[in-house]
Amino acid sequence: MMTSAKVVLDAIVAQGMLPLYFNPDESVSVEILRALHRSGVVAVEYTNRGDAALQNFGKLVEVRNAEMPGMLLGVGTIKNMQQASAYLAAGADFLVSPGYIADVAAHCVENDIFFGPGCMTPTDIIAAENAGIKFIKLFPGNLLGPEFMSSIKEIFPKLVFMPTGGVDTTRESIEGWFKAGVSAVGMGSKLVSKKLMESRDYTAIENNSRQVLELISSIKG
Repeated sequence: MMTSAKVVLDAIVAQGMLPLYFNPDESVSVEILRALHRSGVVAVEYTNRGDAALQNFGKLVEVRNAEMPGMLLGVGTIKNMQQASAYLAAGADFLVSPGYIADVAAHCVENDIFFGPGCMTPTDIIAAENAGIKFIKLFPGNLLGPEFMSSIKEIFPKLVFMPTGGVDTTRESIEGWFKAGVSAVGMGSKLVSKKLMESRDYTAIENNSRQVLELISSIKG
């Protein structure tokens, strides 16, 4: 049964972050998912970044179903309806994109599927809001910065925001975004780094993720 958009949104907001990663190696992808799960993460984005992504994602769903009941598995870097359909058929609980895609938004709203479009301008955000989208991924976060969030927050009181790109694992970085008005932060290479993946240091990935979850919990009070 498909997970409702509200269930996914509530889980990401409660978690306060969305870890995202891709690795071409299926076994490495699975072990990273296990490490994130051990840390207390309940929602993960696997990015559609390579030829092996869809096949790997199918394996992640299989492992999740067997070992991690309740874990929400989504897919990022969705660029068109064809990709969205393929991943939904493979068992994705939610979709995230680097941009706003009208037909994907319409499909997801109609079918109560969580879709987090990447938006960089008020025009993008308005288009998403008018389509019925509730959650906005501010992308790229490193170019926009917390000041952008602060300046638009009052215009969009009913939307939930999450920056992705450039969010560091430090208190200063994360707290700056939360003070500006976001409800979660997307964390990729700063959390699941290329170096940790290459060295297969799953313990470090687990520990880093647990520390970030604890940090966010303290920031949110």
